[in-house]
Amino acid sequence: MTNSIAEIRDADLLFVTGSNTTEAHPIIAMEMKRAVQNGAKLIVSDPRKIWMADIADIHMQLKPGTDVWLLNAMANVIVEEGLVDTEFIEKSTAGFEAVKQTVASYTPEKAEEVTGVPAELIRESARMYATTKKAGIYYTLGITEHTHGTDNVYCLANLVLMTGHLGVRSAGMNPLRGQNNVQGANDSGASPIFYPGYQKVVDDEARLKFEEAWGVPLSPNEGQNLNVMMKSVIKGKMRGLYVMGEDIVISEPNASKLEVGLNENCDFLVCQEIFHNVTTRFADVVLPGACFAEKDGVFTNSDRRVQRVRKAVDPPGEAREDWKILIEVAQKSGYPMPDYASPAEVFKEMASLTPKVAGISHDRLERNIEGLQWPCPAPDHPGTPTLHMDGPLIGTAKFQAVEYRPSDELPDDEYPLVLSTGRILYHYNAATQTRRESGPVAKQNRNFLEMNRKDARKSGFEDGEMIRVISRRGTVEAEVMISPRMRQGCVWMPMHFAESRANLLTNDAGDPVTQTGEYKVCAVRVEGLNGHGNGNGSANNGHSAH
Repeated sequence: MTNSIAEIRDADLLFVTGSNTTEAHPIIAMEMKRAVQNGAKLIVSDPRKIWMADIADIHMQLKPGTDVWLLNAMANVIVEEGLVDTEFIEKSTAGFEAVKQTVASYTPEKAEEVTGVPAELIRESARMYATTKKAGIYYTLGITEHTHGTDNVYCLANLVLMTGHLGVRSAGMNPLRGQNNVQGANDSGASPIFYPGYQKVVDDEARLKFEEAWGVPLSPNEGQNLNVMMKSVIKGKMRGLYVMGEDIVISEPNASKLEVGLNENCDFLVCQEIFHNVTTRFADVVLPGACFAEKDGVFTNSDRRVQRVRKAVDPPGEAREDWKILIEVAQKSGYPMPDYASPAEVFKEMASLTPKVAGISHDRLERNIEGLQWPCPAPDHPGTPTLHMDGPLIGTAKFQAVEYRPSDELPDDEYPLVLSTGRILYHYNAATQTRRESGPVAKQNRNFLEMNRKDARKSGFEDGEMIRVISRRGTVEAEVMISPRMRQGCVWMPMHFAESRANLLTNDAGDPVTQTGEYKVCAVRVEGLNGHGNGNGSANNGHSAH
């Protein structure tokens, strides 16, 4: 996030796209609701009528996978109506002319044909966003989990740059992280392309610095990301895996192929977990880790805020803190890993090698109970609530001209409906934890498929009926939920239920840059368990021929 969560309440406009914030990020959603109560305008872009749409000034209910068309059309309006921030563009950016030429053909009228969003709503949204200074963009997996997810992010960044909404409080570009310490994991180097602090693996200077600090030679090549690794297992090109805190058989797309890969091609699987889950069934070794309340350290949240986590209870049985397990595994593997005395010592080493957090330490966090936001380059630096207040941190902000590419798998006569997947309020990720608790289970303990009333009526389905959802990759049984939230031709399913796995259906085709799987668009048909119904959508219900 370029801005802070606390800034949301003072915003004049919120543009929420690809984020079911109320269910996936309920605390942040509370701040958004508070901003709306204070008079902020709210624009929501989502194929479903999510809860935030109920309080929105504008809901653009686009067809899944058409975000580039919608966002380029908004840029078209901003350019054509002279709403760009010329001074900011000239002073702080590069590449605007290429974007200007590209979006010229993305008129709102053409966008309406492709996205299903009325042209006037697109115009009104673009004008509201461009003419409001304290206007922030908030997005998450509904933007990134596409084969064109990177393009979607580029389009959002283009909107921010052409309107000068960077370095402004309560504005900016704000991806919401899906788990409590995803940001911290990436910051710490849990990435195949970065050392800690986003220092590139392919940068010789960075590599030599870490080689000297760690005392071993390091590869100059980027590693494989998650989706590529899973495909390597499926193809038999990766024979061993160390899986830590991830139920990959639940969370990865095209899961049945991954199961085959784990059974037939993976010679050795280690799982480091706090509970048994579906993936641990395939494991040769399960290492019992400690949960958040059983260890010391730091978490870094969505707005780059590093906060102390303090141990409340000891880990049960043979469970141990993750850092202790990793040190011993490294030492047993022949690497001379130091015997760190505490997580504070580990963080101190990272800070010494990572300019972005060089001014942060456990001792300092003890005195700053609200945490410190990086960049924080020195011990006397107050941290950075809002990025780019004095212009881009490094160099020049670059526009990226993006052309629309359709999703990998579009609906057809055999699979006429578009399936998207996501999360619900009551469960968390693979539900390894939440389905062990009576409260969430009482609220939702079985999988369901949300379906538009007209599609259900054509197929003869009744609300609550058990149905079968079929894609080119698998079949899942679930309960049909006839819902006014769904647009016709589209269905939606949560990903939390091990006995009815949505990711047996989803497509593992990846974004060309990030390789993130296309969880948000895959073609399916729906049948009753007695054979009636077939979804009854047309091949163009989910997407236009454009």
